[in-house]
Amino acid sequence: MSLSLSHGKPLEPGWAGLNLSDFPPLGQSPAETRFDLRTWWPETERDRPIELEIGSGKGTFLVQQASQLPDVNYVGIEYAHAFWRYAADRIRRRNLTNVRMVHADAKTIVTWYCADELFRQVHVYFADPWPKKRHNKRRMIQADFLAELHRVLEPEGMVRIVTDHDDYFAWIEDHVAQCSHLFDRGDFERPASAAEGEVVGTNFERKYRREGRPFHGLTLRKR
Repeated sequence: MSLSLSHGKPLEPGWAGLNLSDFPPLGQSPAETRFDLRTWWPETERDRPIELEIGSGKGTFLVQQASQLPDVNYVGIEYAHAFWRYAADRIRRRNLTNVRMVHADAKTIVTWYCADELFRQVHVYFADPWPKKRHNKRRMIQADFLAELHRVLEPEGMVRIVTDHDDYFAWIEDHVAQCSHLFDRGDFERPASAAEGEVVGTNFERKYRREGRPFHGLTLRKR
């Protein structure tokens, strides 16, 4: 059990939490393992729009957004085990049945398991900037991954990105420019669930705002 984030109380992901053991084994190619994630919901709820958040942290955005939009299904992916358990426990306790939290590497899930034209929107908020130059190759937003996001978006679907890191945003802009044939770039518009004065309303945003950091955002609409 993870106790540090919960102040001594046990965290139980329950039905809200999934990990790689809930997915089929990897095949010889992604085409063998990709499926429609909407099958995680009852048949009566599979015609809803579905959105993805990469790097959900403690799940604050998902909890806020899913509460306001109960007729939209959400998938969150978080690599850090403690954060995943905390987020899934929050979702379970609030009975937000339109959300599923996945503990895994986001690039693996998107590339190997997500069917084509699945998501209405993909949210990437305050991803690790990997600031050291030798670690830049680990950054989430890269041209090849943007191409994968293009594949899993429905027609005219959106990628929404926010970061507090100046150098990472310059990197993002460069890789977005490499994909100009795939997306139309636009300004970021804050979600309805964000509180007054917030960009998104995640825990990281609130922490960085107290530190006085600037925020950079953009949207990409699938061509």
